[in-house]
Amino acid sequence: MGDALDDRLSAADARLLSRYPGDTGRRQPVHTVYIPADKVRAGVCDEWGAQALASLDEFGPDAATLAEATGMDPGAVAGALPAVRAKLAEEPVEDLRIDLEDGYGDRGDEQEDRDVAAAVRAVAADLGSGRAPAYVGVRMKGMEAAGRRRGMRSLAMFTGGLLEAAGRLPDGFVFTLPKITSVEQVEAMVWAAEHLEKRFGLPAGRLGFELQIETPQSVLSPDGTTAVARMIHAGQGRVTALHYGTYDYSAAVGVTAAFQSMAHPAADHAKAVMQLAAAGTGVWLSDGSTNVLPVGTREEVHAAWRLHAGLVRRSLERAYYQGWDMHPAHLPTRYLATFAFYREAFGPAAARLKAYLSAAGGGVADEPATAQALASALVRGCNCGALAEDEVAEATGVGAEVLRGFANRRVG
Repeated sequence: MGDALDDRLSAADARLLSRYPGDTGRRQPVHTVYIPADKVRAGVCDEWGAQALASLDEFGPDAATLAEATGMDPGAVAGALPAVRAKLAEEPVEDLRIDLEDGYGDRGDEQEDRDVAAAVRAVAADLGSGRAPAYVGVRMKGMEAAGRRRGMRSLAMFTGGLLEAAGRLPDGFVFTLPKITSVEQVEAMVWAAEHLEKRFGLPAGRLGFELQIETPQSVLSPDGTTAVARMIHAGQGRVTALHYGTYDYSAAVGVTAAFQSMAHPAADHAKAVMQLAAAGTGVWLSDGSTNVLPVGTREEVHAAWRLHAGLVRRSLERAYYQGWDMHPAHLPTRYLATFAFYREAFGPAAARLKAYLSAAGGGVADEPATAQALASALVRGCNCGALAEDEVAEATGVGAEVLRGFANRRVG
């Protein structure tokens, strides 16, 4: 009977492994920073870090002031603030997306060509100096009829230009496909990526892309099936992430401007569907942004910081480990809320994982999948700088490589 069962289910086993390979083991950035193409220049990420630190110095010069401004626990703020300031100085931006879509607009072909070429030079310069972020790419115009030719022209210019200027594509190179309304558009993006790889002599499969989920049609198909799940698999392994588009999606489902938010029930529904579609595929999930900028008076900055810190924390609690940041002054609360989240999780997660790995028992009987989730939380904390690898190793009794291997192993 055993052989017969193996024969009966072998095809299903193979499909499962192919469609749901599990986590890639790569470091997921905690955010994506969107900067219009005409604003990108060499050192722009360091400029954002300097501006973020200046905002902290002016509006949150000490832990007590920052805790009051954000509504966060004073002890958590005090514990995380030194690491936050170091992060802003050393790696203020983890993922840069050069925007040629909504944040840039339609400026005509000649101007967009110039801005793409200038952005290429800026990224190449930062790659040469070692100051480029871990992930970098473009959000071009999407597959809608009005913009698809311009979008593909800019993507080709940027990809080819960077290869020529830098001699390579960075490991974290990725591009973002916006305004998706059909599975066919994802299939067309696969075809375009294959064409670009052949054109530029790149290995097959080298070009991956994110899906920006910001239309009702990208969540639900006309027949009532889940469109985003079909889109992931239509990507043939090239889809790297799903990014929720707060304002386009909210407007499309009829939410009035005053109530458009990452925390709206319509947003929660879309992201829950995205999360379920991405589970087990290795595709990352990213929340969207807030359009409330920390600028103006002290009271206005503090109000925006409180809102942003709360939204970041809310996303993390819901296992949306990435979001968008639109202004340098968003970076302090991005890292403050993120670091505090992982610092808070550290002690209990390390203790439970150590008990599980040593089979020492304890007050909670964790299963392998839960233990893997505990390891993943610690790895994510180390990746972003919230936790130090030596303190995690001491608390868990295992080294970083063992921890990462455990976090990324396939369970089930």
